[in-house]
Amino acid sequence: MSNSDDSSAGPRRRARPVRLLTAAVFALAGLIFVTSFNTSKGTNIRTDASLLKLSDLIHERSQSNLELEKSTGTVRDRVDALAERDNGSSKAEDAKLAALRAASGTEDLTGKAVSVTLNDAPPNATARIPNVPEPQPNDLVIHQQDLQAVVNALWQGGAQGIQVMDQRLISTSAVRCVGNTLILQGRVYSPPYKVTAVGDPAALKRSLAASPSLQNYQMYVNAYGLGWKVDEHKALTLPGYSGTVDLHYAKPLESATP
Repeated sequence: MSNSDDSSAGPRRRARPVRLLTAAVFALAGLIFVTSFNTSKGTNIRTDASLLKLSDLIHERSQSNLELEKSTGTVRDRVDALAERDNGSSKAEDAKLAALRAASGTEDLTGKAVSVTLNDAPPNATARIPNVPEPQPNDLVIHQQDLQAVVNALWQGGAQGIQVMDQRLISTSAVRCVGNTLILQGRVYSPPYKVTAVGDPAALKRSLAASPSLQNYQMYVNAYGLGWKVDEHKALTLPGYSGTVDLHYAKPLESATP
């Protein structure tokens, strides 16, 4: 009798952990389903719809920044006009202020100019010259260092002012790329990218040709068809920068008094 009770009790004790494990599996599955639902918010998380919404948001904010820049520029012009009318400064001080404005990039600049246009290679590009390996995806797109190399070469060539796409560069401007998308002063651009500089065209083109970084870029132009175009302009006007000039992460250096 005791042997029968023991034998019947044994399987029940062994089955209990199995039932507990089964319950735990179902609970974990339910948790996964709930988490998935909360993440997707009722949408299909296997699609790229969320990425499309993010892209739309970026372009919307870029357009909003453009409108704010226009508004800021209008207000700045009114403030400057009032300041010039009421400041009581001398002619020498006015001339010094005008020179500083010109150097800061907030005034229109007209003169001879050179523009450089860079573009991605065709997506199906192959090696165009012998003994060159077939391109990787990164070989076919414009990178941040390519744009920076153009801007640096133009400054070194004596550029009086530079505009990237439709925005004037100032001392706080940063040319940054995320993937093959340019982000400049709160606005987003896609290739082709155009960089324009006012200055002596001959000196600007010599500086472009002498840049080691751009010489390396030319190798990819010849090998895979990256876009490269240099145009000369007899007269061109770069609009002044109209965005905010407030410093958020830096402060003017105060010289110590002797």
